[in-house]
Amino acid sequence: MADLDVPQSKTRDLDKLLLRAGNLVGPDFYPGAELRDDIRDYVRVLVVGAGGLGCELLKDLALSGLEDVGKPKAEVAAKRVMERVSGVEIVPHFSRIEDKELDFYNDFNIIALGLDSIEARRYINGVACGFLGMKVLKYCLPKFSSFVSLSDHCVCENVEYDEDDTLRRETIKPMVDGGTEGFKGHARVIVPGVTPCFECTIWLFPPQVKFPLCTLAETPRNAAHCIEYAHLIKWHEVHGGKSFDPDEPEHMKWVYDEAIKRAELFGIPGVTYSLTQGVVKNIIPAIASTNAIISAACALETLKIVSGCSKTLANYLTYNGGEGLHTKVTEFVRDQDCLVCGPGILIELDTSITLQKFIDMLEEHPKLLLSKASVKHGKDSLYMQAPPVLEEMHRPNLSKPLYDLMGRVQKDTVHVFGTALKNEEKQSSLTKLRVVFKGADGVTDMDTAIGA
Repeated sequence: MADLDVPQSKTRDLDKLLLRAGNLVGPDFYPGAELRDDIRDYVRVLVVGAGGLGCELLKDLALSGLEDVGKPKAEVAAKRVMERVSGVEIVPHFSRIEDKELDFYNDFNIIALGLDSIEARRYINGVACGFLGMKVLKYCLPKFSSFVSLSDHCVCENVEYDEDDTLRRETIKPMVDGGTEGFKGHARVIVPGVTPCFECTIWLFPPQVKFPLCTLAETPRNAAHCIEYAHLIKWHEVHGGKSFDPDEPEHMKWVYDEAIKRAELFGIPGVTYSLTQGVVKNIIPAIASTNAIISAACALETLKIVSGCSKTLANYLTYNGGEGLHTKVTEFVRDQDCLVCGPGILIELDTSITLQKFIDMLEEHPKLLLSKASVKHGKDSLYMQAPPVLEEMHRPNLSKPLYDLMGRVQKDTVHVFGTALKNEEKQSSLTKLRVVFKGADGVTDMDTAIGA
């Protein structure tokens, strides 16, 4: 029998994975205490989402030896985990994911998602895929992983893919995505440029339930109809062009109050604040056991990626605990023509094209249909649509040639962010473009038409 008086090592269970070799380890796995210490000292994980799954994931990652975790949204979650797991450092960030600069995301080695929003997933997916093709001028990360990507250990500059459209392996920023819906859940590994990204498999998500506007306006029959009336019709009647923010408590409370009035008018019971949140944000009540299972899978995949201690998931795990138990791993295939994780949309331009003309072209481009676009080249913002103070600051750039604003380079990559029409809905979109200037030194006319 083990001596109960002998203190147990804090990393006892972790050591079983990291201190010895095995048959399923990755090609770049170097077992030993140095590996464990490197993970603790160098790896930085960004956890996005602070709901039931996100908080569970944060705890699991902290217990897996990943001691430098950035956590947007929940100061309370960060505080509680640091109290329970000694030595871990969690930096909370309470803000919209779109408000963070790309450099913020670039400062992390891996991104773990615990979100309940498809649009938010698409945005983060676009950010991670946008780092593909960055040229590393100084690469000084520890050798423990082939997938750990750019961090404060590297000096980089933004260039396009290699000539044969082969991505630069050192620029891959992997993601681990988890999601739950009642007794169902999924965990997936996304290695941009290698495995399918979120956009490659967007068809996996069923279309959201929509109600005919005539039903909402004239013949509501249930509580959801009353809530959607307040959300989709009444809000715009009262607030005009003001956008509805589902994460703003005052906005949600206003919709709830209006839904109550609508329900009372038609004698419909069942409108509650929690139901209002669920209908507006398409939220299904979380099950603690499902969150725990999916979180464990995501934390394990994160550890496998940063250490190479075992082969990673290939590449999509589904879990169903509604009736009995069923799990399955499916290896989806990457879409070679994906607009997000691919080399980017190639656009050929004259050197005289102004930034304003370029932005107008994005709205007309058949593969983009991007309106109100902001444009970034490397670390430089060429134009920002919002907030007003930044728009005014960048406004003089609109009349300048894009060629000059990009440093008169022959070809390079830009990132554009705006609103795109997808599945008949306007959604935030971040897209990578490869810009080639006709007539620039060293560039001859190409057979490729604009946007081919």
